This record gives sequence, C-alpha cells and structure tokens, in this order.
Amino acid sequence: MRYDLNLLPIFIALMEERSVTRAAERLGMTQPALSNALARLRVMLRDQLFVRERYGIQPTQVASDLAPDVAEALARLDGAVLGQQEFDPARTERLLTIAPNGYVEFVLVPAIVARLRQIAPGIRLRLTPFSNDLAETGVTSGTTALVLGRIVDPPDNLIVQHLMNEGLACVVRADHPEIDYSISRDQFERLKHVNVVPSGRMRAGLFQVLAQQQLKREVAISVTNFFAVAEMVAVTDYCATLPKLICRRLAHDPRLKVLPSPVDLGTFPVEMAWHGRYRHDPVHRWLIPCPVDPNLSAAEDRPDVARSGLGGAALLHGF
Repeated sequence: MRYDLNLLPIFIALMEERSVTRAAERLGMTQPALSNALARLRVMLRDQLFVRERYGIQPTQVASDLAPDVAEALARLDGAVLGQQEFDPARTERLLTIAPNGYVEFVLVPAIVARLRQIAPGIRLRLTPFSNDLAETGVTSGTTALVLGRIVDPPDNLIVQHLMNEGLACVVRADHPEIDYSISRDQFERLKHVNVVPSGRMRAGLFQVLAQQQLKREVAISVTNFFAVAEMVAVTDYCATLPKLICRRLAHDPRLKVLPSPVDLGTFPVEMAWHGRYRHDPVHRWLIPCPVDPNLSAAEDRPDVARSGLGGAALLHGF
C-alpha cells in the first residue's frame, strides 16, 4: 500500500491543536483543504481518527496510539533530509514555530526578529503559547522548533540547553513620594505591589524566594503580562518586582525608576529545548542562541557571535 507522507504532518497538527480551524491556520491551509486531507487520512489509516465535540475534536484511541510513532517517523525523516541541505541565511526561506514564555517574548523575541530581518529576511517566525506541559507547545512532537523559558521534566527526545541566569529588581514611578534611590525592606513591605502572573515556573519561583527571605508583599493588583506593568506603576505608588532585563528596558521610560531589591532575591534560570529531529538541521543550529551573561554586552560576551550569528549575545546587544 502506498502512503501519502504529506498527510502525516496534518495528522500531528490535528492531534496537537484539537481543532480543524487552528490546524489549518498553523499549516497555512484552507479549512476545506484540511478537511479533505483528513478524509484521506481516515481512508489511509482505516479509522475515524477524530470525533467532533462541542469545543473541537478529540482523537480516537487508534489516533492516540499512532501519534508517538508518526511524530518519531517524521523526526527521523526531517533529520535525514535537513541534514543534507546547504544553508545560506540570506537566501533561505523557512517558517519556524517557537514557544517563548512571557519573559522571553518581551526581552528576546523583538531582538530575534530584528536580527532575522537584517541577515535572514526569508526566515519567518510563528509564536505559539508557552506551557508547562511541553506537549501542548508542540516541541515534544517537533512541530515547534524551539521552546524558551523554564524547562521542567523534559522527555528523553528533547535537547535542553541553559541560556542564562536572570535576577530581579524593583520598579516604582520616578516621582514616588516615599522612594528615592533605594528601597528598604520596611518600605518594600509597606508598599502595595503589582504582581505579574505569567504562566510557568517563574511565578512560583518569585513567591518561593520571597517566602525564603521572609519578605512580605501586599499585592494590590495582578496583571497577566509584563507589558501592563509600566502603565500600572507609572500612575500609582505601587511597586513591581521584575526580571532585571525587563527592568533595563523599563529604565528608558522617564516615568519610572529601577531600584535594587531590598534583599538578595537570587537568580532564576532561562532555558531552551528542542526536539532531537533538529539535531542536524543547519537552520535550527544557526538559530539557537548561545548561553549568555545578561550583565555583558554582545561584544564583551561573544564577539564572534555578536558579529555574525544569531547567538544569545547578539540578541542581547543594545539592552
């Protein structure tokens, strides 16, 4: 029996998205075209594969059993084909899906996009939501090229690399009536705070370190992303405790001032992970940032990377 290999990535997209509409958008197909492909998949695999429910589709047991083998087969095929391709950043046309957490999306993704525009305009990025459940990001099947954030309990088919350690600082409005150029423990505990609740371990880590330091914090409002913090702090007497690279960006806002935290809050790791299928992919190897020291400029950290590649040092240049 002949198998249409073009149908297998569609099968994986349907497994991960659990929606014909979202799978079609992800693959750049029309919805009727994807529905037609699903009909052919059902014939080829001799099963219904997916059943429609109120909020999407759910895989049958046959589909669930097949999915890991299909994903692994695609990974091996990609590795064999991509490893033979010559790579020229200026000429390559490619769409890559990455899953950054909120911190990485704020701090690194704009630099990645700007760098790609300069030296690899044909390489485009599609962002998909970060999740503690790595399967939901698509990285465990290899449909997502790279996940960046806090990686916990990765499966064996993922390669995990430490990117950097990041610290924490405080932000208040520039004309704060109580805070001058430093913030004491007593002031920190008397102020009301803006709390950022991104998904993932970063949120848990901040609560844990505050508890370890026995540092009290009265939360006045919680926001869901870092973009909202500047506006919230600028019009109140509230304080926000944020990663230092985000504070470095906010320090350019004349309405705000950045202060060291009243006690040492330590650091948290930023990591990245990718499927083993990309081990021999020259585009992917070129894209992956190098481990960096966020306290150094690009030239100080890795001059070679800052001049040519897309490494982490180059991405942090200008922060």
